[in-house]
Amino acid sequence: MPVSSSERLRRLLALVPYVINRSSVSVEEAAAAFGVTEKQIIDDLNLLWCVELRAPDPYCPIDLSYEGGEIVVCEAESISRPLRLDVDEAAALLVALRTIAEIPEHGDAVSQVIAKLEVAAGTAARPSSQVAVQLDVRPDVLVQVQSGLDQDRRLRMTYYVPGRDENTVRDVDPMRLLIVDGWSYLEGWCRRAEAVRLFRLDRIVDLQVLDVTARIPDEAEPLDLDAGLFRPSPEDVRVTFELSAAGRWVADHYPCESIAELGEGRVRVVLRTRDVRWVRRLALRLAGTGRIVEPAELAAQVREDAARALKLYDA
Repeated sequence: MPVSSSERLRRLLALVPYVINRSSVSVEEAAAAFGVTEKQIIDDLNLLWCVELRAPDPYCPIDLSYEGGEIVVCEAESISRPLRLDVDEAAALLVALRTIAEIPEHGDAVSQVIAKLEVAAGTAARPSSQVAVQLDVRPDVLVQVQSGLDQDRRLRMTYYVPGRDENTVRDVDPMRLLIVDGWSYLEGWCRRAEAVRLFRLDRIVDLQVLDVTARIPDEAEPLDLDAGLFRPSPEDVRVTFELSAAGRWVADHYPCESIAELGEGRVRVVLRTRDVRWVRRLALRLAGTGRIVEPAELAAQVREDAARALKLYDA
């Protein structure tokens, strides 16, 4: 199964100290330990040839070999040393752990990790103690989602779709819980879409754990979120906005394909969408601070929406 770049990076960082602490390791043993093929381990080793450590010398490449099927790593002292966290890193890690601790059934175990990390980090952990974390999710929803995952049971949910401003009912075979950009998501195989989908937990209106075993197809793969949640497709509509300085917040709040400065604080942004209804609502919300330039038919629809809204004021 393909892995994300972040998962491979974690394996590479763990592979070096794993080998150093054992003097030498066979390719077969390393592959079994990391749950990958021997070919993948060799590909990782070939990539490690390109790694350059900046300390203690200006140029300090990792020296390794795997001749005869035995892996030996030298000149990698910086990676083999224990990780040291600075204030920003310790604070970010502790805040993330406190977020996870809000999930039922994880709280006690994560709280113990937080306590140990705070002691180890010392003064670097102090800034994080000033941050309060609370998930914007109903506790009963979290409990039921976790129950479905633990018991391998299908979930039936009523889910609010903001793009269409409607509730939909669907059966989902749960795969994993995620926290992305501060929001909690359930990743699962949606029986309605016949595909892997992400569901934001605060948009789940109602949820039931069914007495049906979850059956996730072999072709279902976890989503690679390294590039963000939004993954446009060639079929999406390409929409161009021109925004004034007061409306350029759109570029910060929505994933844009391109952003071009127009001077005096104005900006032109291009985004893609599967459903233009939310784009029409966004254009109305912008009022005089932004307008749709392309496609022309979508701009005409927004003008018609605005005209109908103005007639309601007259009425």
